[in-house]
Amino acid sequence: MYTTALVHLNSPLQYLKGVGPTLAAKLQAKGLETVEDLLFYPPFRYEDRSRFLPFRQFRDGQAGAVLGTVSSARTKTWRNGQPMFEAELQDEEGNRLLVRWYNARYLASEIVPGLKLALFGKAEFDFKLGRNFLSHPEFEVLPEDSDPEAALHAGRIVPIYETIGKISRKQIRRFLSHALPACQELVDALPAQLRARYNFPALAEAVRLIHAPELDVALEQLNSRRSPGHLRLIFEEFFWLEFGLLRKQREAKSTPGIAFQLTPAIRERVKAMLPFKPTEAQKRALKEIAVDMAKPSPMNRLLQGDVGSGKTLVAAESAVIAVENGYQVALLAPTEILAAQHYLSLTKFFRPLGYAIALVTGSQSPREKAQMKKVVAAGLTPIVVGTHALLEKDVEFAKLGLVIIDEQHRFGVLQRMFLRQKGLAPDVLVMTATPIPRTLALTLYGDLDVSIIDQLPPGRRPVRTEHVTQAKAKGLWPKVRRQLEQGRQAYVVYPLVDESENSLDLKSAVEMHRLHEEQTFSGFRVGLLHGQLPAAEKEAVMDRFKRHELDVLVSTTVIEVGVDVPNATVMVIENAEKFGLAQLHQLRGRVGRGAHESFCYLVTGKLNDVSAQRIRAMTESNDGFRLAETDLEIRGPGEFFGTRQSGLPQLRFAHVLADRDILEQAREEAMRFIEKEEGSLRFRQAVDYLEQHWQRRYGLAQIG
Repeated sequence: MYTTALVHLNSPLQYLKGVGPTLAAKLQAKGLETVEDLLFYPPFRYEDRSRFLPFRQFRDGQAGAVLGTVSSARTKTWRNGQPMFEAELQDEEGNRLLVRWYNARYLASEIVPGLKLALFGKAEFDFKLGRNFLSHPEFEVLPEDSDPEAALHAGRIVPIYETIGKISRKQIRRFLSHALPACQELVDALPAQLRARYNFPALAEAVRLIHAPELDVALEQLNSRRSPGHLRLIFEEFFWLEFGLLRKQREAKSTPGIAFQLTPAIRERVKAMLPFKPTEAQKRALKEIAVDMAKPSPMNRLLQGDVGSGKTLVAAESAVIAVENGYQVALLAPTEILAAQHYLSLTKFFRPLGYAIALVTGSQSPREKAQMKKVVAAGLTPIVVGTHALLEKDVEFAKLGLVIIDEQHRFGVLQRMFLRQKGLAPDVLVMTATPIPRTLALTLYGDLDVSIIDQLPPGRRPVRTEHVTQAKAKGLWPKVRRQLEQGRQAYVVYPLVDESENSLDLKSAVEMHRLHEEQTFSGFRVGLLHGQLPAAEKEAVMDRFKRHELDVLVSTTVIEVGVDVPNATVMVIENAEKFGLAQLHQLRGRVGRGAHESFCYLVTGKLNDVSAQRIRAMTESNDGFRLAETDLEIRGPGEFFGTRQSGLPQLRFAHVLADRDILEQAREEAMRFIEKEEGSLRFRQAVDYLEQHWQRRYGLAQIG
């Protein structure tokens, strides 16, 4: 079925038959550089085109494969003077079938009388002619003496690939037919005992079966990714991912770190800073962190909790342990607004303890920054809060013992490592308000221990969420005014800063601020906040809103994280269909922080299936973990986890949600393999394979 060619796994794709430099550049943009990369580009579904239908059986609306010889072919004109290429085919029984391709004048040089064609398409009925015709089918020219089963695009179970730019599925199928002989060079590094235990095919065979499935494999098995080839490749991806993560976790735990003391006196200091009684979930998280900090190896822990669950308090308690042991603490935040928010929160927490806190941000004057750097380097301040400015080479710590990173998905792996290097193996606590289902967190962040705060502080009420169509938006504003009249405050969020960005029919914060100030909320104080304002101005606007010198804040998503105004009870999100589910949930989390009932209004234009799912999920649930599950289903793991930032590889065959059972199985097998084989030749070979093959193919970055 497939041609043989002198290609090798490491051959650049431009040298593969039919590709060349121009198409190779387009494939490279998709991460496909070599023949091996192409072999690991999976189909997303399969079609059974294995049986060629006689022309007499082809019915209107039916899709199928046919085989015939071209008896006539010509270019005609159809609607609006557009060209249409039309051919008539004859099958072995002498029956005829009309075939049409629209806007395809170029086919006149490819399809000529006498050629044998294999085609796959859908039959339509031409009422004018009173006969069926095949509309715009995929076709393949077969040599006169060839067996129809040698067809690539029909006469078999055909893999369907995602197109790459203007490279068609048919072209990708053709390229793979030339690449498949290189399968025999694939190194099968999965431990032999696992291959035998699960009865997996060899790696080369598994890859071949993905692209050229046998006719005896059920179509349902292929499309549900449960064929023998799929199961092998899904398991393999998860096994090497878990092997890499678990190995790094073990290495980290064998590295000497700081064994923090947790004395009764320190426990009393922690209690002295608490502004209120922690929840059971907060107590549990702190206990897990404290146990880690007491160990002689560096802590590497992920603290995750929904919006408003009280992660900052737990981080502050952890900081007390480090400071009371004579060490400094660095808290890294992704934005100046969030850094300022943490600075204010920690100042409030640490006032009873008399700790000095420094704030280091990019917008500080050179003089201010230089002064802060001196204070930090001399160890005169135990707590340092900052943005990316903390990562600058000349920011030095006297004795850094604990690194806390907020919204960890906003930072690259190298940035986290760079901050760690400013101390001698400090403990690291990374926080995120993007909840990940527990089993997935434990499995995917295999080199991080995970603490979860799955409980909201007492008094927090769920936010009432309503979907409002653009057509009914006028009726929304009186509801918002009533809240303002009761002394509450409101956010109104837009996707764009100003009209100049507007390539679609989206509203902008600058334009709508003017309208709201003059009309919608006349008589109330309306502020404007967006990312293009100077940092000092952003801080000033936010400060005015906190002090209730503003009633309404018109904003972009710059308020997405870290803004805490308990008196704000209304969140209006315009063009809500343009925001992701995690972002919508984060924005909603800006309200419902006080004692009063809060409301979130999602104003949308036309919804597609995906945006409709998001909006429905938001109106049905306030539970961040449930929404995270929905988000994973909608977006898929690559986007959800922010693969490039988080250091997680872009898996080709496996799906962390749909294949969760295989993922957990692979993790158990990886743990068993490490425990049994560590130090052996087999283990060394596995490590070498991971570093040489997986590192390049999947981009498995260092996490932590």
